Amino acid sequence: MERDVSLSSGALICKALRAKGHAAVLVDLYMGLDTDGDLGALFTDLPPIPMTKVPKGAPDLAKVRASRPWKSPSLIGRNVLEICRLADVVFLGLHGTCGEDGKIQAVLDLLGVPYTGSGCLGSALAMDKHLTKQIVSAEGVHTPAWKYVKYTVSDIDDIVTGTPLPCVVKPLDSGSSVGVSIPETPEALKAALLENLHRGEVLIEEYIKGREIDVGVLDDRALPSIEITPKRGFYDYENKYQPGATVEVTPAPLDPAVERKLGEAALIAHRKLGLRAYSRADFILDEKGTIWFLEINTLPGMTPTSLLPQEAAAVGISYEDLCQRIVDLAVKESTK
Repeated sequence: MERDVSLSSGALICKALRAKGHAAVLVDLYMGLDTDGDLGALFTDLPPIPMTKVPKGAPDLAKVRASRPWKSPSLIGRNVLEICRLADVVFLGLHGTCGEDGKIQAVLDLLGVPYTGSGCLGSALAMDKHLTKQIVSAEGVHTPAWKYVKYTVSDIDDIVTGTPLPCVVKPLDSGSSVGVSIPETPEALKAALLENLHRGEVLIEEYIKGREIDVGVLDDRALPSIEITPKRGFYDYENKYQPGATVEVTPAPLDPAVERKLGEAALIAHRKLGLRAYSRADFILDEKGTIWFLEINTLPGMTPTSLLPQEAAAVGISYEDLCQRIVDLAVKESTK
């Protein structure tokens, strides 16, 4: 569901790395490269970078599957792993399933290929919002009350009856706010549960009204916070990736003590989940000044509207330098 976001991130990352002098090649994990030619030549005769804009809606995955030239049940396209083996480092620009859940990390670990970001276990833990909240709340970090719900269509009416409103309904292991809603009525909650019925499980979370603040971590240090204010609705898929849909201010206009506490909470989540290199944690700051942890992203977006690059820029780290720093951290990790 985050395919277009990943392609947009990947294109910008590839462009930035080439600007830094790297022989960087953009590879589509699912589509792969349908060729019998010399793959090593890709790194000497660099192919053009297809720049991708993120459309308003999530991609039609049925159409994506139908357009794939190589018909296979594998989620890894032809020649992808072979190209990865030829690289010194794989820069992961994959968001959502297969990218942030530890699966591709485990494959690269088995191949002995260095890659950017967190390892397979930390990625898997952070992708599971239920486990993440259990681990982080045990460290004294506030998180909205929640319940993990496994359900079928026959359970929906009982869930609706027993859930205080408004609430937040979100998939257990998805990102970019795909499948997320904030129902205020029983009818809206039922619709949200029906929308996620194919998953068979959701997280239903207490709704906390307040300011949405994100904090990135880079090389075990908190970056300046960023405040996110959508011009309408909440910070959903469209508001995340359409330029001008959201007002973003970094550093967020906060009391220094609050800024410090946000950074500390982001670092607790990052460290306790065993993450490495970089991440981005999402918070709500309520009217009383209480900080509420929502979730953490192990491969934050690197699109033109993404938050982590804006936070890095606030401390003088350009987009290109940020990509280089992430590569350097991956090389350092691989030599341990």
